[in-house]
Amino acid sequence: MLCQESKGVVNNLHKSRKVWIKALFIILVLNAHVLVVTSQQQQQQQHQHQHQQQQHQQQQQQQQQLLPTNLPSPQKRAGNTADGAKDHCNKTVDIYEDISSPEVTNLNRNRPLTCWYRFRSFRGAPRDWVLRLNFKKFKVGTLLNATHCDGGYLQIVDGNAKTDVSNRREPGQFCGESEQPQTFISETSAVKIVFHTDNFTDQTYFAFDSGAEQQMEVFNRYGPHPELYPNRRGEVVQGSYCEREFRDCRLQTCYVQSPAYPGIYPRALKCRYRLHTRLPFIKLYIQNEQFAVDGQRCENIMTCPMKEIGSGSEHCPYDWLAVYDGRDEHAPPIGKFCGMGKFPFSIIGTSQHMYVEFVSSPAGPLLNTGFHFNVGNWPGHVETVGTKHGACDWLLSSDALRATSASEGIFLSVAHWYPPNTSCSYHIQGNEDEVVRLYFPSFRINRIEAPIIKHEEDCAESLTIYDANNPDPARIIKTFCDTFSRPMEKIDFVSTGRSLYVKFLSKTGSYSGSSLYYWAHYDFFNNTKFGDPVPNTLCDEVFYAWKYSRGELKSPRNTLIYKRASGSDVRCQYKFITDRRLFSRVVVEVTSVTFKEVPYSINACTRCHEERVDKLILWEERDKSQNRLACFCDNIPRPVRIISSGDQMNLELIIQGQHATTSYFKNPNTLFEANYEFAHGPICGPITLGPSPDGELVFPYKNALGFQLTENRKEKCIWELKVAAQRDLWLHLDKARFAERSCEHGRIEVYLAGRLEPRFIICPENVSLARDLPILSAAELGAVENENEPLPVLIQYTGDSAIGKNAFKFVWTELFHLPRNADGTLATSAMFKDSCDFYCPGDQHVCIPEYLLCNGVLNCPNVTGLRVVESNIDKNYEYIEENYLRTGLFDKEFLLNIEYLTDESPELCRTKYIPGSNPGQVELPDVVECFQFPVVQMVVAGIIVSTLIILAFVIYCRLYGQKYYE
Repeated sequence: MLCQESKGVVNNLHKSRKVWIKALFIILVLNAHVLVVTSQQQQQQQHQHQHQQQQHQQQQQQQQQLLPTNLPSPQKRAGNTADGAKDHCNKTVDIYEDISSPEVTNLNRNRPLTCWYRFRSFRGAPRDWVLRLNFKKFKVGTLLNATHCDGGYLQIVDGNAKTDVSNRREPGQFCGESEQPQTFISETSAVKIVFHTDNFTDQTYFAFDSGAEQQMEVFNRYGPHPELYPNRRGEVVQGSYCEREFRDCRLQTCYVQSPAYPGIYPRALKCRYRLHTRLPFIKLYIQNEQFAVDGQRCENIMTCPMKEIGSGSEHCPYDWLAVYDGRDEHAPPIGKFCGMGKFPFSIIGTSQHMYVEFVSSPAGPLLNTGFHFNVGNWPGHVETVGTKHGACDWLLSSDALRATSASEGIFLSVAHWYPPNTSCSYHIQGNEDEVVRLYFPSFRINRIEAPIIKHEEDCAESLTIYDANNPDPARIIKTFCDTFSRPMEKIDFVSTGRSLYVKFLSKTGSYSGSSLYYWAHYDFFNNTKFGDPVPNTLCDEVFYAWKYSRGELKSPRNTLIYKRASGSDVRCQYKFITDRRLFSRVVVEVTSVTFKEVPYSINACTRCHEERVDKLILWEERDKSQNRLACFCDNIPRPVRIISSGDQMNLELIIQGQHATTSYFKNPNTLFEANYEFAHGPICGPITLGPSPDGELVFPYKNALGFQLTENRKEKCIWELKVAAQRDLWLHLDKARFAERSCEHGRIEVYLAGRLEPRFIICPENVSLARDLPILSAAELGAVENENEPLPVLIQYTGDSAIGKNAFKFVWTELFHLPRNADGTLATSAMFKDSCDFYCPGDQHVCIPEYLLCNGVLNCPNVTGLRVVESNIDKNYEYIEENYLRTGLFDKEFLLNIEYLTDESPELCRTKYIPGSNPGQVELPDVVECFQFPVVQMVVAGIIVSTLIILAFVIYCRLYGQKYYE
């Protein structure tokens, strides 16, 4: 039994031994298979590693050629061994080392994972080195609402406590997926990468390599010749990462860039840029660079299409670039921009300052390279002379322009940004009697290139010129529109009054100025009118006596009339019109004429009326034809006075059109100056006197005493006294009464033909001397060898016109001057001719006709106070006896007892004439009775007659004068 039990035990042992042997064999077979597979994988990895080492050695050689000698040589990249894979997290890595996400293992799979990588700093290297991180692939977390990374993120910390700039406090987060290579170029040489995931799987990964570059070698960031412009990217504000200040920017001296440009910009940014230029109209513009601010939220174009460049908070909710027209964020906002593409326009500010703010969301994709702007100013800026109201409303006055001593003012089109529905105005205002001229030396009309809002209709931008001081629709001169108008260069727009109003209106707004580009000039012209302008004429004026009794007259002060494009002559006519009930004459005194000499002109000033020269002519209408009075085509040495013969006169200025612009446009000198006056009112009486042997001039005229005068004015009377041919003239003041003793209140002047100065001047101070004035000989009158009537003598009175203040009676006599014989004796035979019947006493040797004897007026000249010396007694008796014989006096012995005999001697006028008995003598009337009453009776009769006349005059004035006034 024991044997059987032992046999059973042995059999069981054999069976178990076989089982263990079989199991051990299977295990050996499996181990052998694993060893074979493992050896094959190691061989493949060794081949790959060798290939990578070869590539790495080539890159290392290239980098060593670029690196300076003091830069440490790149470290050998870690292999993909099991030990190296375990060490892919939380370590300091060398530059040029490839970095990738840790390997997924059973220990980290589906677990949270946080890793950091700090790049080893350059020992002894300068600080102006930056790192370039080239991300080959990236997939970490998911971006939610562009503000939060769900499931994981990657942070790039640029800088540390020792660097000038750093974003370590708010580095932001990158998440999402990117299969295309992306580059980050740091601002410093100290960079740290932080990676975190909530659930680490093989679907979370990243890989990048690194490199080092000197800052100045990043051409797209620092531009050409960076050593010349050390502050080209602005001066960093201490303690900030991307806050910079730019001063005195000009062409290519200021680069406004996003951080890490031209690589992707970091997250959680709030960058501030303060820009300044020396000249106004600061300009922010992009040349050839792309603008990429929040252009894409993910790499998949189907899921996340590219965003066009636009503005506004709705368009740019996450990342944006905001521009302000001023020094800080409190200035007027110009726009908030984002998108991707070429920035289509410039942004132009209104001053020398601009404020730019760049904001990126706390979380975002590993995309978008930011921006690069240049800073300059709009060229061609000019200072507008005037007063500015609001943003772009100007008052451009003549006084402000005159204060600068400039002849023309300038203003330009709106060159800076402006919001939609912007209205800019230019009120160009002159002084009284000035007109405004506006013209555009340069004018272009373009399409609206940078509108803030769209406008599909016509005339989104317009420029309107008004002939008024406000935008009056009824006074529009011209309107220019951006869609259908043609520019008008060098065309004058002239106001009719003192103001022009120019209004620019934009419905779209613009970031970079108006689509209507113009360079406007304006100036002012003195448009003083001396009379009433004639409508629809260039420069004609009318002077009405009831409006302008006297005044000055000059050539047009508005020299715009000489600017003649067509070459036609300039003609300005001045017409003087009066009414005989007011005045009967026009007096024009031309004081100066100044015409310019025209070089190489074939026309000379020899025949003024016929030659084509610049001239001033005066004429009057008489019997429906022109009566030429004067013509001036050259300078005059002294004033010339022209008096009309009627109640109208015309003065005309004629300038030849071919040289009017070059000679007289903007010529400050007047071409002629003159004074005018309407003269000879009704109180003066008739204009023309004579010719007659004798006569009298009485002022005031008796038939004008009933005229009502509107004012107590200074009266000027001009009488023409015509004298017969070959006759002398004797004038004397028979009676005169002046209320004042000054010449200002009463003055009588006698002018001879062709003389500028008066021959006689009679004032209240010398009235007594005017009773014995010298005789005006025929030679002085200008008719010695001329059988025709000489030019008339002008008698002019200037003084008060009030009735009763001044009165006078002027008497004249035409005298026959006796010639002399060859021996020097008088040719008395001439006395027997007509008009020489009575020889006047004295040494004048003149005679008068018989019918002037005893007519109550002393016609023989200058016999008052005449005394005959003893040596001339016999000769005087001889003349008296001759007069007795000519007149047939019968009481010869009685008349021989007087010293001299005049035409009004009492001895002569009391006597009756008797017929002459001398043969051949002309028969005289039988009886000529001068005075038939005794002297006493004559005096009494005279008093009675005078009283009756005065009484009749008073009754007449009371009856008819009151009726006239009513």
